[in-house]
Amino acid sequence: MLIENNGTCSTGSAAATASCPDSNGTMPSCAGLAVPYVPFQQNNPQKYSQSEALSNGTLFPGLNLPFHLAVEGSSLPNTPLAELQALEFVVLELGLYLDTHKDDTEAFHLFKQFTAMEKAARAAYESKYGPVTKQAAAAGDSYQWLSDPWPWNFAQNEVK
Repeated sequence: MLIENNGTCSTGSAAATASCPDSNGTMPSCAGLAVPYVPFQQNNPQKYSQSEALSNGTLFPGLNLPFHLAVEGSSLPNTPLAELQALEFVVLELGLYLDTHKDDTEAFHLFKQFTAMEKAARAAYESKYGPVTKQAAAAGDSYQWLSDPWPWNFAQNEVK
């Protein structure tokens, strides 16, 4: 069985061609066992919210082929660190998407918007809780990377 560039599956004859959609985040019925399959990413795809993207491991529902141990989005903590991580994830995902869809102006505008949101969230987080990267730890008058408390201590309510 072959999966053609147009998203159809075939066994070599035109009569055996079946539809092989890629937009619903599931393995197509025509994908054979032990045959690698990567969904084709369409232009202007649907997008998850940033917290849903982080919990699903992709910004794009059409690429979501859930792992059987996936974390539900509602179980992610509602903390400033989780919000920052979600924004960072969306910026990364949009950047990867733009690598292959450079002419998608909507995605480019979203990339710029989320990049600005991530920068502001990082600055707000670091001003309250300290650096989140070693590079940021070197930005001040002294090296602050190994200073307590760690970011997860705030999330676990270990710091008052």
